[in-house]
Amino acid sequence: MSQPPLKFLHPVSSLSEAKLGQFDKLSTPELVDSLKPGQPGSLKVKPDGTVMDGHHRIRILRDRGVDVGTHCHEKSFRKILLFDYSSFPFLH
Repeated sequence: MSQPPLKFLHPVSSLSEAKLGQFDKLSTPELVDSLKPGQPGSLKVKPDGTVMDGHHRIRILRDRGVDVGTHCHEKSFRKILLFDYSSFPFLH
């Protein structure tokens, strides 16, 4: 079953420059780890691909060339997130 692409709830222009600056100081593995289930502020995505939490980190990862949209999908909206870490060799 194909997963829907990630999409932001609000326009990218509404993202906080201060938060983007904060998250940009983190390494790519730190950002990816912060999105994992069980972490404070873990990525939360509706089944239709709408990002509910993690907008700023997703934006930074995309700016760094990480194809996050094809790696994330939530089975249900209850913080159950399936993440294909095999696509991130630096996590092995």
